[in-house]
Amino acid sequence: MTAKSDAPFSRVHIVGTGLLGTSIGLALSQQGVSVSLEDTSPSALALAEDYGAGHKPSSDDDAPQLVIVATPPDVVVDVVIASLHAFPQALVIDVASVKAQIQAALRAGSTDLTRYLGTHPMAGRERGGAVSARSDLFVARPWVICEGDSDSTAAMEAFVRSLGAIPLRMNAAQHDEAVALVSHLPQLVASLTASRLTGSPQATLSLAGAGLRDVTRIAASDPALWVQILSANAPAIVAQLTALRLDVDQVIEALTSLGEPGSRKVLATALQAGVSGVSALPGKHGISTSYSSLVVVIDDKPGELARLLTQLGDWKVNLEDLRLEHSPGAMVGFVDLTLGKDVVEDVEKKLVASGWRIAGENA
Repeated sequence: MTAKSDAPFSRVHIVGTGLLGTSIGLALSQQGVSVSLEDTSPSALALAEDYGAGHKPSSDDDAPQLVIVATPPDVVVDVVIASLHAFPQALVIDVASVKAQIQAALRAGSTDLTRYLGTHPMAGRERGGAVSARSDLFVARPWVICEGDSDSTAAMEAFVRSLGAIPLRMNAAQHDEAVALVSHLPQLVASLTASRLTGSPQATLSLAGAGLRDVTRIAASDPALWVQILSANAPAIVAQLTALRLDVDQVIEALTSLGEPGSRKVLATALQAGVSGVSALPGKHGISTSYSSLVVVIDDKPGELARLLTQLGDWKVNLEDLRLEHSPGAMVGFVDLTLGKDVVEDVEKKLVASGWRIAGENA
């Protein structure tokens, strides 16, 4: 059964059936919206259709009210222009991760852009394609809408909310500078760090824990796609990399001259700046909140994690985040619970009283 639609558009056409396009199609289809799909790859289109993201266009379809361009960045401009001509009554948007270059290329042409909006949902996964798509991919995630016609922008904000996302207005330059810091720089750091692991002895890699996995998780992303993204936002990314290089150079200098006065202060300052940066990140629902971590030790056997989560649910505990760490060959796992500081002590007491082991405590 499809849910009653909150979307302001009842007919949507999606060009591009990768992760974003298919995820949008899944979310809309579940709301009862009529979604037609288009892709240059017949197999990709068929896969998205099989997953339930929409249907191939037919002559019986009414004209779409909204066209979503979810193609690779290097063809977005051409597809937007073609869509504006092919669907003269529809609002056309793109969901590319870089905005200024696309906007400039569109404005350089002769196409009327009054029905176009540049947007970018800040959501994704390490793996792309329809096989990784999820209908809830955008829930509680920011979705940037660049400046445009006021009526179209208002309709787009309603559309974004219907997918569970949080609409956020920015101009193209602001967007590109922001994503260079919060998305593109982390991708490069993750990839460069992960590249250091290549060829390392197995004994070395066996020591890897959650910290390394956290840092390198997004390094599994599609290199071909990221070459396009980085190329389209090169100036903003270079500025971030240059600043990072200065910080790294200072740390290298301090480590190579530990006998010099002030060297340890340089290290401490760099590490403390990281602490300050993490604390500046918004918490759940975009609200800055203070959290604490509680690590529970569980036996490596079926049902233990479910038993822990069921117990927390029975106590009405609101989990802000959860991470599971398990080292190869170990007979236990570690469940890192992120909780509000106001409840962590009470939860710890209840867990201990119920027989759970807390990491760091004596057995």
